[in-house]
Amino acid sequence: MEVEQLELLLPKKPPLMQYKVGPHLMLYCRPPTSEESVMSDNEPVFFQSRNGPLLPTLRLVHQYPDIQFNKITVDKGAIPFILGGANIMCPGLTNVGGEMPGDGDKPGLEKGDGVVIYAEGKEHALAVGVMTMSSTTIRSKNKGNGVEVVHFLGDGLFQSAEIS
Repeated sequence: MEVEQLELLLPKKPPLMQYKVGPHLMLYCRPPTSEESVMSDNEPVFFQSRNGPLLPTLRLVHQYPDIQFNKITVDKGAIPFILGGANIMCPGLTNVGGEMPGDGDKPGLEKGDGVVIYAEGKEHALAVGVMTMSSTTIRSKNKGNGVEVVHFLGDGLFQSAEIS
């Protein structure tokens, strides 16, 4: 990650703003950058649900595609279900078209790791989630819920481009 990107993601001054949304969600927003309008409100960049991992918003992932977050790829058949907010079942990751770290030279993922979810043949991420079992277990068991989807294209967080 380049220094300029890090400065944009985590500015020193003014700092990230932290908002509590409901009883279990923390939202971290950055102020508008100098190129943006002074009248603009804070932009959500990260969020955390309960004691889960700190996760990027999809807008941040799309804005900085070169940043390497934990990444998984689902097969084409899972796309409409994920866009409806469904969790990802193990076969969606192990069928042809699905990929997880641990395929080849990369180390695998553990239960509780945050992941950015891509779809087979698509350029942009479509969801962010948390692993409910390790990638090794997903490959061996190949049944049940493999990833809990916590943020997807078109949900309330994605539609709220600014927080005032």
